[in-house]
Amino acid sequence: MEAASQRRIIPEKLFYKIGEVSSIVQLEPYVLRYWESEFPFLKPRKNKAGQRVYTKKNLELILQIKNLLYNEKYTIAGVRRKFNENSVKKKSVSIETIQHVRKKLKEIVRTLK
Repeated sequence: MEAASQRRIIPEKLFYKIGEVSSIVQLEPYVLRYWESEFPFLKPRKNKAGQRVYTKKNLELILQIKNLLYNEKYTIAGVRRKFNENSVKKKSVSIETIQHVRKKLKEIVRTLK
């Protein structure tokens, strides 16, 4: 519930610097940098000057991690496992979708012959 209310206050921008992200998600910049080292899926790009550049997708990911750690009392390892499970589920769904599309295309090819 907290993550949903925080999403509303995210300003509409393409990119956010670490200070902006810090104030939006109410975490210190060192926490965000630490999370980057702990969660391989949280990797903001860096600009030419080497500053971290976050996207809205990164912000939403940070809010999810914050919710899991602080509200649902997950450990860091638990959050890693949860995100790994979700990525495996997404991959298996996409494979099933591809197989379904392939089957339909073969049917179309048979019909055209």
